[in-house]
Amino acid sequence: MNGLRVFAVALIVGGVLALAYGGFSYTKEETAAKIGSLELNVKEKKSINIPAWLGIAGIVGGVLVLVGARRR
Repeated sequence: MNGLRVFAVALIVGGVLALAYGGFSYTKEETAAKIGSLELNVKEKKSINIPAWLGIAGIVGGVLVLVGARRR
């Protein structure tokens, strides 16, 4: 039962973070060309947006799991 509460709190925290930041970005490095010992690397910045409804669903789901864990 303790693990269920930890999962519920993680859902709530994840939902709050999703609403606060709205997404995240990262840099992907690829090798574009390699000729002998010469190598051309390309860095590409990618971003992933998290919809607001997903953050709200995480918060609501976490609260429901937390309430359900207390009733048991």
